[in-house]
Amino acid sequence: MNKLISYEEAVKKIKSGSRIMVGGFGLVGCPLGLVEALAKANVKDLEIISNNLGEPGRGLGMLVRQKQVKKAIGSYFTSNPEVVQAYQEKELEVELIPQGTMSEAIRAGGAGLGGFYTPVSVGTKIAENKEERILNGKKYVLQEPIKADFALIKAKKADQLGNLIYSKSARNFNPIMATAAEVVIAEVEDVVEVGQLSPEEIVTPHLYVDYIVVKGGN
Repeated sequence: MNKLISYEEAVKKIKSGSRIMVGGFGLVGCPLGLVEALAKANVKDLEIISNNLGEPGRGLGMLVRQKQVKKAIGSYFTSNPEVVQAYQEKELEVELIPQGTMSEAIRAGGAGLGGFYTPVSVGTKIAENKEERILNGKKYVLQEPIKADFALIKAKKADQLGNLIYSKSARNFNPIMATAAEVVIAEVEDVVEVGQLSPEEIVTPHLYVDYIVVKGGN
């Protein structure tokens, strides 16, 4: 199967109302080319799962500015004032989740787990309406797994099968998101022949990757 497709072909697979994981910590490790292509597509009412929603007019901030995002699930949104404004004007629903909890919830989604108990957020508004349990004398809340229809991720390099390696901190949420979505589209800087990547450096095996887009490609 040839996994190489264009940006246009990639975003055509995404429909209005889709639930989408997007890798990145701020703009680092975010598949900016895919996000830009999505901003040009005629899709709306998106549910975005990401650490944050970019910056004003940059990264996922483009989707916010164009009112393509209906709901955001993440940890840190105040770096983009336009997200705050959209939330205050009730144009955007926001679900806050502690960063470590979000990472583990995505991992649980990819591993097929039913959820996990965490002490983080106990006694706060984040824990409202969540199941609570006392374990060994300590209170915990149940966090359900997080999964998505699509994962848009960023990697440094892929081989033609779709095995991925990452660059330093750009690795962040990308590998776990690749395990927890129905369709995974990876934006990469380079594609090499099968066998040119050392098995020791491969982080995301090709079985998780459905499509590959080369950065800067058409």
